Amino acid sequence: MSDTTLENRDADTGGGFQIFRTETAPILDEAGHMEYSDVTPEIEAGIAAAGEAGAGEGQLVKTLFSRPGFSLTYAWFKSGFPLPLHTHNVDCLYYVVAGSLQLGIEKLEAGDGFFVGADKAYRYTPGPDGVEVLEFRTEEHFDIKFLAKTASMWGKIAGKAAERQAAWAGETPPSAKH
Repeated sequence: MSDTTLENRDADTGGGFQIFRTETAPILDEAGHMEYSDVTPEIEAGIAAAGEAGAGEGQLVKTLFSRPGFSLTYAWFKSGFPLPLHTHNVDCLYYVVAGSLQLGIEKLEAGDGFFVGADKAYRYTPGPDGVEVLEFRTEEHFDIKFLAKTASMWGKIAGKAAERQAAWAGETPPSAKH
């Protein structure tokens, strides 16, 4: 049986084997697995300002796999991407595929990872080459709640995105450098 036959059969039946491919994986927002929670007018305006400043150019986030009780997301955040302080309503396990990130006082590199329990606030900063991570979650559907709530905080995020946009244009995923 060919890979394509297995892939199609199990996708249709929900069987115990399924192939996924990064190249054809949907963008997280398009997949509809993540809901924005507790969005105030200030947060909505901040998200819009960050988008207008080019934040979308600093990230690529795809849903690789999902089914009830499990999801796997690939995220590439380019160098210095201003990830806002946020929570998710489910447990998350992160694995650094390539590049590096700063999480508090800890620098994590390829092969490292971290666990974040449901509703625990966190953020990290991608290193000079950016970072690629796999995000394993204990649910197919989950939320994101931004804790950056003021115009001033979102102004800093938008300013960082605008400052980094030119550098991001030439960046490639850190895994492509090896």
